[in-house]
Amino acid sequence: MYRQIKIKHGREKSFINRHPWIFSGALVTVPDYSNGEIVEAVTSDGMVIGYGFFSPESQITCRIFEFTSVHVSNFDADYFSAKIRRASALRGRFIHKEKTDCFRLMHAEGDFLPGLVIDVYGDTAVVQALVMGIELMLENIADTLESLGYKNIFVKNSGANRVEGICTGDYLLRGGEKGRVEVIENSLKFTVDISGGQKTGFFLDQRDNRELVRTLAQGKRVLNAFCYTGGFSVYALAGGAESVHSVDVSASAVDMTGENIILNSGETDRAVSIKADCFEYLREIEPDYFDMIILDPPAFVKHASGIDKGARGYKDINLSALRRIKKDSLLLTFSCSQHVSQDLFRKIVFGAAADAGRNVRVLRQLSQGADHPVSIFHPEGEYLKGLLLHVE
Repeated sequence: MYRQIKIKHGREKSFINRHPWIFSGALVTVPDYSNGEIVEAVTSDGMVIGYGFFSPESQITCRIFEFTSVHVSNFDADYFSAKIRRASALRGRFIHKEKTDCFRLMHAEGDFLPGLVIDVYGDTAVVQALVMGIELMLENIADTLESLGYKNIFVKNSGANRVEGICTGDYLLRGGEKGRVEVIENSLKFTVDISGGQKTGFFLDQRDNRELVRTLAQGKRVLNAFCYTGGFSVYALAGGAESVHSVDVSASAVDMTGENIILNSGETDRAVSIKADCFEYLREIEPDYFDMIILDPPAFVKHASGIDKGARGYKDINLSALRRIKKDSLLLTFSCSQHVSQDLFRKIVFGAAADAGRNVRVLRQLSQGADHPVSIFHPEGEYLKGLLLHVE
């Protein structure tokens, strides 16, 4: 039997409605249990709600992975393996591996296993253990991944948005050392730096939006700001863009952008890669030159306390782009900050459009791909917000 945590009277509704996060303030007391321990969550009158990973030093004290009203005596390795296998089978319905061999296999709460993110790149799986409960079962997770055909399993916890208590950094858990791998996405080639790149090496959540850019880029002068390793740039060139300027403050990202462009388009005078601060670059670009601008910055809001500052950052870059973009043009703008809601993001962009004095229409609302599913009970999982805008 698992030890219990008790929810205060009147605080049960969201958990009965299957929201997986139990904050410390919702508990009668925060018991002195081990970090990563599986606990049974019960209401004040003793009704079982579910089971989750206990994190005593985190504001989210428990993350529920199984909602049930009955007592469960043991969650064994097969239980967690089955969750990973179901997630893998779901990806098999819409990922065509002959055209795309890099995708998110496991998306934490979106796949009903909080704290576990798995991105795959060919035969390599990159695992992020965001809570200690997942950290404690990494060997069993590796067994499952090997049985699914992944030969190399790399754990990447440095820089992850993990809770307190995770001690390990980045290391190879199984297989051979792989710093860089070459993958295909929608039949385009990319070099991914697994060990040295941001997150797990590549922003897989933008796959569908990159493909959208390919369909829209024909004959356009494109600016890809905050380009990272050039995903949008490669797609724009593949879609027939007249020119693509890729800008990032990171020299290594700019270098890899150039590598990825050459990998797909060869040496081309249609592409320019620039190391620069994107805020300053956007303020100084020539007016009426670009007729497609892509703004895909890193998360400006890491914590709820930083929303105001982050909102100013988002408004700044959108205002600069809207003031300088050509007439009858397209702007794709994104926020990957979980604490910035879709509604708030639209209001920020509205404010930028109003200050720019331009007529702007929303053509499409954009989000993450289907390999980053969102539990209907956990809307926070829809962290990527985007807008495709037409600027008159």
